[in-house]
Amino acid sequence: MQLSRFTDYSIRVLIYLATLPPGELTRINEVSELYDISKNHLVKVIHKLGQLGLIDTIQGKNGGIRLKLSPEQIGIGQALRQLEPLHLLNCSVESCCISPACRLKRYLVDAKEAFLKELDKYTIQDLLVDNQKLYSFFQKEKPGSQSPPKKQARRIRIKEKA
Repeated sequence: MQLSRFTDYSIRVLIYLATLPPGELTRINEVSELYDISKNHLVKVIHKLGQLGLIDTIQGKNGGIRLKLSPEQIGIGQALRQLEPLHLLNCSVESCCISPACRLKRYLVDAKEAFLKELDKYTIQDLLVDNQKLYSFFQKEKPGSQSPPKKQARRIRIKEKA
């Protein structure tokens, strides 16, 4: 199963926001530069995450974005359900002559449900726990560590599939 680029970017935004201290705002430009994502595309992602109630979007000079819920409250399976239609097969009687007798659609629905049920076990917080390597990608110290956080975030290039 392959997630859409939109969903991929959405999860990446949630991960980054979860590494910030609770309540801290960041700007869309920072996230755009960090992940090397078009700001225009990221604005659409941010808008959807705000509509879903996963993040706060604050306009104005001192505005920005931040998680609305704690990372423990954002289930990965539920987020995917809200972000991605997850239709594995487009079966219809008009397009396939064996559709009335075919069992493949049922098996794929079962597989999708098993996939989401497994992801329901995890939250955004689970991606952060004991994961200093993730924080180092953002050049941040894990909250509660002794070292002061670094100010400049490192840019991460997302490899596109051909």
